[in-house]
Amino acid sequence: MIDKNLYKVLKERGLLYQSTDEAKLKDILESGTPITLYEGTDPTMDSIHIGHCVPFCILRRFQKAGHKVLLLMGGATAAVGDPTGKSEMRKILSKEQLNNNVEKIKKSLSIFLDFEGENKAEIVNNADWFEKLSYVDFMREIGVHFNVNKMLSSEIYDNRIKEGGLTFFEMGYMPMQAYDFVHLNSKYNCVLEWGGADQWGNIVAGTELGRKLSLIDNKNRNMIGATNPLLLTPEGKKMGKTEKGAIWIDKDKISAYDFYQGIYQTPDACIEMMFALFTDESMEKIRTLVKEDIVKAKRELSFEITKFVRGEADAIEAQKMSDNLFVQGGDNAPEFVINKNEVDNGIGICDLLVMTKLCSSKSEARRMIEGGGISMKGQKVNDFSLNVKIEDFDNNSLLLKKGKKNFIKVVIK
Repeated sequence: MIDKNLYKVLKERGLLYQSTDEAKLKDILESGTPITLYEGTDPTMDSIHIGHCVPFCILRRFQKAGHKVLLLMGGATAAVGDPTGKSEMRKILSKEQLNNNVEKIKKSLSIFLDFEGENKAEIVNNADWFEKLSYVDFMREIGVHFNVNKMLSSEIYDNRIKEGGLTFFEMGYMPMQAYDFVHLNSKYNCVLEWGGADQWGNIVAGTELGRKLSLIDNKNRNMIGATNPLLLTPEGKKMGKTEKGAIWIDKDKISAYDFYQGIYQTPDACIEMMFALFTDESMEKIRTLVKEDIVKAKRELSFEITKFVRGEADAIEAQKMSDNLFVQGGDNAPEFVINKNEVDNGIGICDLLVMTKLCSSKSEARRMIEGGGISMKGQKVNDFSLNVKIEDFDNNSLLLKKGKKNFIKVVIK
């Protein structure tokens, strides 16, 4: 059953920013006919952060409305690198690195999309078709339709041109991404490409390529492009990172507390859109909350997104720790209960930091200790090989501190 209200929902929540043919898109989404759409992601890293998730939140709405979602992994385009907004050429990754990144990203995407059932989302990799194309054939059949002067006028290449370092290699990115849409339209009857607003030039290139090819072979290619607004900081930078680093989706890359705090640090101007993306609260309620109590709005948003991405247990724990941010001692610090037999023979400080979730991994714990960011009983820990023993506990409790404000009380029971 197709939800005919999807277009209205996208507009009400401010999630549809641009479209190559919005009137046609509106007609299709309100017709009750299911469509196939896709979004492309280049696997240049082995994980995604919160800023990458904007399109996935929207694709989730399409899937829930009954439409077919394809996720394109750019195994081929990532080997070139998207020059959009870059001042330097992206690092060239090996095929092994790209394939490894694809597999790891798949796991994160399951948070947003259903990969099981009758209307399951599917992952495709453009390396599967580009590896079968010869360079000469691609240039003759596809490259001939791209005007270099027009390409250079696109903001996609602005920063690279300003730096004087745009390569012919990078110029190939736009034709490749445009061909992806043509290929998916032909093989899957994919009629809509969705992406962030910074991908507008690449998306338009795909619809234009389809139009030009249709004039040649008389095929009726139904191809529409659409974008969502970007989450931008007041400085104009894409959101997804804080001073402490990226707000990663993968649990093994960030603790629940740091994830929660990363969301809490969202600039005020982004709060409304984050609610619109990650929750189903009415926009009227969201706007009222943001206007009347921005602190409460941030607290609620942080909890809801942490719950959505990491689960309710992590959200409750992270919020409890956050509520003790300004505690200067440990009396009100959240407790972590440990069995006596776990410390009878001692327990490594890095293991303990991971167990309590003050740190997301042993490597993070080690980095924090080496940087002087971990304290135990009010004293900085200088040795990451420290073995915490039963005698280190005072009245069966031990206060650990990460940074300036993150406390947890380890209690033996």
